[in-house]
Amino acid sequence: MRTTGRLAVSLLTATALLTAGCSSDDDRPEERAPDADASDGSSTTEPPDAPPLEPLSEETPEELLPYYEQQLNWRGCGAAEFQCASLTVPLDYEDPNPADDIQLTVTRSRATDQDERIGALLMNPGGPGASAVDFAQGSAEFIYADEVRARYDMVGLDARGTGQSEPVSCLEGPEMDAYTLVDRTPDDEAEVDALTAAQEEFARGCQEGSGALLEHISTIESARDMDVLRQALGDERLHYVGFSYGTKLGAVYAGLYPQRVGHLVLDAAMDPRLDTLSTDREQAGGFETAFRAFAEDCVSGADCPLGQESADDASQRLLDFFAAVDAEPLPSGDERELTESLATTGVAYALYSEDLWPTLRRALAAAIEDGQGGELLTLADSYNGRTPGGGYDTDMFAFPAISCLDSPAGNADADAVREQLPSYEEASPTFGADFAWATLVCAAWPVEPSGGPVSIAAEGADPILVVGTTRDPATPYAWSEGLADQLSSGVLLTYEGDGHTAYGGLSECVDSTVNDYLLANTVPDDGTTC
Repeated sequence: MRTTGRLAVSLLTATALLTAGCSSDDDRPEERAPDADASDGSSTTEPPDAPPLEPLSEETPEELLPYYEQQLNWRGCGAAEFQCASLTVPLDYEDPNPADDIQLTVTRSRATDQDERIGALLMNPGGPGASAVDFAQGSAEFIYADEVRARYDMVGLDARGTGQSEPVSCLEGPEMDAYTLVDRTPDDEAEVDALTAAQEEFARGCQEGSGALLEHISTIESARDMDVLRQALGDERLHYVGFSYGTKLGAVYAGLYPQRVGHLVLDAAMDPRLDTLSTDREQAGGFETAFRAFAEDCVSGADCPLGQESADDASQRLLDFFAAVDAEPLPSGDERELTESLATTGVAYALYSEDLWPTLRRALAAAIEDGQGGELLTLADSYNGRTPGGGYDTDMFAFPAISCLDSPAGNADADAVREQLPSYEEASPTFGADFAWATLVCAAWPVEPSGGPVSIAAEGADPILVVGTTRDPATPYAWSEGLADQLSSGVLLTYEGDGHTAYGGLSECVDSTVNDYLLANTVPDDGTTC
């Protein structure tokens, strides 16, 4: 599953504002316990050794000076207060060639109090692959307090291969429809062959549609693009808020340019030390944690379609429902039926935000009690980025393209998946098999990975604020702990609650703590809990 920001999800619903107090390190939640079960979002093992990410030279190489010295030509675009510009960057930083340069789209709205302006505040909503331009233009006013927008330019940069920045292209709408219908939890060899063939076809489509770009959309390259933008915006230091995958992007930037770190907020963190296998398996456990929280809430009410007994019974009833849909897909009111894969996607999507739990209850009731799959299909389409016209957002393509380039595949073939399947299902009885078989997309990828797990210390960087939610489905809380621990200046702020990401309306305590950091450089005590 992609690591999609909660804030993008919550804009679909009426946001429920929750307030909470702050506490000291002594009051940290039990999820920090190192021997906790994986299903609570914690890791059961010590983080693996990973080579350190070495910083780049503080002196800009001569061949890159033309990129760092460029002037941006701003024009009106999108929302009334926003401008857009094109940033020129080399396709390959190791061998820059102007003939191969690529154009990245950047947007900004100016700080409303220019006399007290701190600088530009870049933001990234995660994915990888979600459009930061769309996110900034559509969400900045909902996420950031007036005083933050008064003192920072709000800036979104579509990373290379995403959004409006020469996006990766793979399959057309009808082909993508067929791809999303393929059974992701195969029951026999014929279904394994069909899934393998679908992943190979998807990978070929990306290669044919994107060419050489596929080799140069790594997180490290996108972090280097952000430094070019920092200079073009006239800032000596980078100020940044990254959600979900955006935390990895921000952490990599800090590792490469520790001396240029300004205010960095990394919310719903990823741990860059983890290999693909560990990341996928622990993320499956995060979704299990989130589902259990939903199930406990659901069975406590009178209208739960998963019963009124216990979370264990609710989990079994959901698994029974998935099995029934696998055997006989449900009508949806659309020409597409609701298959097991789409049903699983729809349920998982609704676990990103507690705001979507009522929607999920209604969708499950319609499917389980009335045999109608339309509402779950709508949730799946929202996650998959399917547009009303039948096309697909580019992040559906950029996600595997960036992920498979950043790190080697967790499972090389179907036999490897079968070997690992018990560990996935132990981490998540509900979603484990789906996560395990989904790893085959990187096994089929046409481009060799250029990266792998790294440890990021960012020695010498100013304090970096890491925000973690204890029952986060997509980025387990243990990852925020891990990132804060490895960053030499990392400070962990914990939100004890549900949902993916915390800053921007979920917790008054989190918002005020982050805003004090951004505006007054007030760094909370490490281990502060909201």
